[in-house]
Amino acid sequence: MDVFRYSHIELEYLKGQDATLAQAIERLGLIERAVIPDLFTALVSSIVHQQISNKAAATVWGRVLQLFGTVTPEGVVATPVEEIQSCGMSMRKAGTIKSLGRAVVSGELDLAELSHLPDAEVISCLSGQPGIGVWTAEMLMIFSMQRPDVVSWHDLAIRRGMMNLYGQAELTRPQFDFYRQRYSPYGSVASLYLWQISKES
Repeated sequence: MDVFRYSHIELEYLKGQDATLAQAIERLGLIERAVIPDLFTALVSSIVHQQISNKAAATVWGRVLQLFGTVTPEGVVATPVEEIQSCGMSMRKAGTIKSLGRAVVSGELDLAELSHLPDAEVISCLSGQPGIGVWTAEMLMIFSMQRPDVVSWHDLAIRRGMMNLYGQAELTRPQFDFYRQRYSPYGSVASLYLWQISKES
């Protein structure tokens, strides 16, 4: 299993920046999160995970892998949208996956080019595709591209993690941006901890 790569360097930096986060890092230890190196597979996975629980998404994703074996743009284009939907997702998501496959096969979307773009341009490029928004692009940057400094305002669990960590009942965008800037340039590692903290009551 491929996991998000980081070391004591990022952890020591984050602990030096934020004493409250430092306590959580010490308590939780090293966190391993799986990544999907193939960009197309990872994008389809992110689409599957949109706006549903991790448990439900894992079930649907398992069916997608069973249907395709290896998830490729060519395989998606060759598969009827109804078959994709039958994995347990909405027709809108199935259509988004089909549209993505067509964009890659036609050359309209060059996924290999994304590795050469800064984060903001990756988001701009991907969110131009139907059914793909900022959150999906951010998840791709963390869980496939392993970009180092992504903290997603659009991820409810990230915001809940911040509220849990700092004992806040609400979180405004300026507060979020303050913490995000504090974590930079290792926001993605902070995100791994915030996701874990979000599960704590």
